[in-house]
Amino acid sequence: MLYEKNIREEICHTGHSLHRRGFTVGSSGNISARLDDGWLITPTDSCLGSLTPESIAKVTLDGKWVNGGKPSKTLALHKSIYENNDDINGVVHTHSSHLVAMTLDKVWRADAILPPITPYQVMKVGRIPLINYCRPGAPAVAVQAAKLAVHVKGIMLERLGPVIWGASVTKAAEILEELEETAKLWLMTSPKPEPLAESALQELFETFNCRW
Repeated sequence: MLYEKNIREEICHTGHSLHRRGFTVGSSGNISARLDDGWLITPTDSCLGSLTPESIAKVTLDGKWVNGGKPSKTLALHKSIYENNDDINGVVHTHSSHLVAMTLDKVWRADAILPPITPYQVMKVGRIPLINYCRPGAPAVAVQAAKLAVHVKGIMLERLGPVIWGASVTKAAEILEELEETAKLWLMTSPKPEPLAESALQELFETFNCRW
């Protein structure tokens, strides 16, 4: 099916791009996409920089493994996100360095790891909450993500990295990139910048139909 073929290629392109630019290293991170009859997800312990279309795992709506490599151990997390927001068609998880570094030191707040400091962060990303540390693949994370899937565009896993969702795999990756760049700006500035003024935020909300 052409549709599925194109999405497999999109996952590979996105994985290669993120790996090449250092958003993920080794065999860390995973990517998934929604299909009419299930989901595609990168194989467990695979390098995003060397994905091939045929290596991408396919699972049915009830979680049955159909083809490709063995599905990522985070399948339940991805599945919980899709099942709670019909507008989500792609999920990207990386171990992005600046974002993970923030959780090793100090995030702004538990309900928003970064304050709203740039307009594009507000417009493209919005508020990203922190999920306290759980082992990779822990069921508790899937439960928390399900509750947040309709309210935010992603979550930050303490010591592990961001899980970001969007209308497509490409859109989710773009949100992740903006978030990582904002974390980099936050870490490299001293003293820390003040959040955008309420009037500036309101103007962004009204002009670009975004929310915080």
